[in-house]
Amino acid sequence: MSMRTVLVGCGGISKAWLAMAAKMDDVEIVGLVDLARDAAEAKAKQFGLTDAIVDTDMAAALEKTKPEAVFDCTTPEAHARVTLEAFARGCHVLGEKPMADSMANARKMVAAAREAGKIYAVGQQRRYNPQIARLRRFIESGAIGPLTTVNCDFYIGAHFGGFRAQMDHVLLIDMAIHTFDAARFISGADPLSAYCHEWNPRGSWYAHGACAQAIFEMTDGIVINYRGSWCSEGLITPWESQWRVIGENGSVAWDGRDGLRAQVVGEIKGLIPDYIDVEVPPAEGAPKQDDRYLLMRDFVDCVRSGGAPKTVCADNIKSLAMVFGAIDSAESAKKTPIAP
Repeated sequence: MSMRTVLVGCGGISKAWLAMAAKMDDVEIVGLVDLARDAAEAKAKQFGLTDAIVDTDMAAALEKTKPEAVFDCTTPEAHARVTLEAFARGCHVLGEKPMADSMANARKMVAAAREAGKIYAVGQQRRYNPQIARLRRFIESGAIGPLTTVNCDFYIGAHFGGFRAQMDHVLLIDMAIHTFDAARFISGADPLSAYCHEWNPRGSWYAHGACAQAIFEMTDGIVINYRGSWCSEGLITPWESQWRVIGENGSVAWDGRDGLRAQVVGEIKGLIPDYIDVEVPPAEGAPKQDDRYLLMRDFVDCVRSGGAPKTVCADNIKSLAMVFGAIDSAESAKKTPIAP
């Protein structure tokens, strides 16, 4: 039996969600909701959803369709309202990142999911990237020893326009959340404090905060260093960032695509030791599928089985805490404790 689902928020990102849902035989989009009715009607036409209810009011759409789940593709400030309404109507939720526009709202959402006994997962699809999984397995093997440092660089000149152009803290809220969540996943560590400098450089086409550098103290004595820009033209990084992970006995570098390279300490003689190249075992499993498809597949399977998706809200709130810890630090120009 297909999972009856209503998608709320029919802006640009909804196209990717609907494309993935169309590939799944056990997901049925029964409703499309947007404050702009023509946006919802356009998506219904584009994806041949001739039987789907189209509405500008989410509560009315849920009442008409009685879905099992809601896909939340709205803007960040709407996520709490959409998610809480979905729980009140007995629905599970898979929502776009970031989880919420504040830690207070995020905590309400986690508590509401727990009280309703429903799954709430967040669209952090990079956890399903096979190269990230490959990197994590290599680190867990102990090949480079206990971790000490994770460095990640993100430089892309993205000309979105729309709501992002006017967002406060646009890089930290809209994009860095992906890198922060991946860093937590790769390292297995959680945040303790943040020290961040944020700025909007000359020539930026964003209103605020297109660039940031942040240092996070994590559990197990690990330090994460992040450098990022939404308005860096030329020599761009992959969307997954570029990485250098340092352990007590060696390092591994990931180019954000398919290239992973590692070295460990060999014989120590003189100033610089000999280093030995170490193979990073290839990604396991089936041929690569779209990360967003795997995210959605995990959510649907967990709704059916009662398991917890990789991006379940109770875990993802720790990644969101890194975002708001960095923002608090940037605004205060001080190191900020992080407490999800």
